[in-house]
Amino acid sequence: MIIFVLINHVMSLMKFTLITTLCIGLGSGMAMGQIPDWEGGYADGCTTITAGKNATSDGSVITSHTDDSHRTRSWMNVIPAQKHPRGATVPMYKRVACDSFAMPTYSHIPIGSIPQVKETQQFLNTAYPSMNQYQLGIGESTFGGRETLQSDEGLIDCQRLCQLMLERCKTAREAIQLAGELTAAYGWNDFGECLTIADKKEVWHFEIMGPGKGSIGSVWAAQRVPDDHVSVNANASTIKEIDLGDPDYFMASENVLSLALENGWWKEGEAFRFCYAYAPESRTSLAARRREWRVFDLLAPSLKLDPNAENYPFSVKPDRPVSLPDLRRVFSDYYEGTPFDMTRDMTVTDDSGRSVISPLANPHLPYDMNKLFRINGGWGWRGERTIARWYTMYATIIQCRDWLPDEIGGVVWLAQDNVSTSIYIPVYCSGSDLPDSYKTPGRPNGYTTGSAWWAFNRLGTLTAQRWGEMRYDVNGVWDQWQEELFSGQATFEEQALELYRAGKLEALNEKLTGYTMDWGNRVVSKAWELGDMLWTKYDEMF
Repeated sequence: MIIFVLINHVMSLMKFTLITTLCIGLGSGMAMGQIPDWEGGYADGCTTITAGKNATSDGSVITSHTDDSHRTRSWMNVIPAQKHPRGATVPMYKRVACDSFAMPTYSHIPIGSIPQVKETQQFLNTAYPSMNQYQLGIGESTFGGRETLQSDEGLIDCQRLCQLMLERCKTAREAIQLAGELTAAYGWNDFGECLTIADKKEVWHFEIMGPGKGSIGSVWAAQRVPDDHVSVNANASTIKEIDLGDPDYFMASENVLSLALENGWWKEGEAFRFCYAYAPESRTSLAARRREWRVFDLLAPSLKLDPNAENYPFSVKPDRPVSLPDLRRVFSDYYEGTPFDMTRDMTVTDDSGRSVISPLANPHLPYDMNKLFRINGGWGWRGERTIARWYTMYATIIQCRDWLPDEIGGVVWLAQDNVSTSIYIPVYCSGSDLPDSYKTPGRPNGYTTGSAWWAFNRLGTLTAQRWGEMRYDVNGVWDQWQEELFSGQATFEEQALELYRAGKLEALNEKLTGYTMDWGNRVVSKAWELGDMLWTKYDEMF
């Protein structure tokens, strides 16, 4: 049986490699009819981890995001602060799956507009806009919620809401209040979403859904992460009891209780738990719960949480302050060394007669291969999925720091594709540009060497072919470079501070932007080089 499985594994990998070589747009081996859709299987979606200022090694408030969907756009850019004339409006769109391009993506159909404000702020325009010039940062994770709540009558979806928050707000509380006001007036037309919103002082989880079919509005709740805690959202609603008498830690829409009562999702006299009233199925997702457990287990192992539990605390105190390397390690995780490691049973006998995990064993299996092996119940809504994913579009770790001026204090650590074969580069919230390869679309027109995402997507795809060996070649480079970036952050920022203190703001912008440009170009060039090296070194081993 083992021999049969390995033969099929090798044949699948050979076919997978050939398809990738032909560059016909399968993005990490994913066939066009198999692209995960955020509206379909929420287990496909994103992971976000948050940390309060007393839970981090340097006092940063942190939010983060892995954009785990190949339908969202791969390019990104900086949108500058702008002034708008009286009567200006902001167009709103409906996202729909689109297969008419070279590769599957989303189309954005205009459905209306809302009034524009006089001035909007600069922000980093990733697929889900992620940070503005005042150190307001946002992560995202879809959890779905009750389908009966989604309403096409609304105008605002998740991507537009992130943009509106960053354009108009400076703090997390302001952003949540704005979201409540705008969605009450113009309606939420998306499925259930969690936005993890951080500023220089605190970080909140904001969970929002529609008001019901044919209605305009929203229902939402928000909970603050304690300053000495970390939290996670992994495609499941996690807000449970809410205490609206404690506005320092909780906020909610006016209809949060009445809507549940009217629909029979809660009865007066019973304990009200937001996630069970509005998104009960998300709590049954093994794909979500396993990631929640793993994040907490890696950052607070002393708690010895049950990996098979249905519910975990909303947040926990980490065993030690969390650092950037800690978070990179978590986002690169695929349960290696645990009973849930997808490669643990893919063994062969080595030359000495020992049973070892095959170098072909791959934790980043595309859908059909996962179904072939039936590993841990199979991939999907009720099966396993890891934190690191082969269909990640990009990932962020966002630092907000109140002891630094905004220009320097806000930084988005930005990685392309699968974090386990990638590297984070710093993008400062006042930086005015990104390398051309980051601004080059990677999916509508298919494969292109001009796209940063394709450089890392190709590298991650190749590395998965002989994961047991190739990952050491790749991470042997990235680990050293990542350490250089993380350890050199303080020295670089001290140099930037000298320019700030001297009032040389133009020179400061040039320095911060140039740092991103230099590192961005450097890592993309190296990603192409590493991919070529893997083709050569392992030519006869695919």
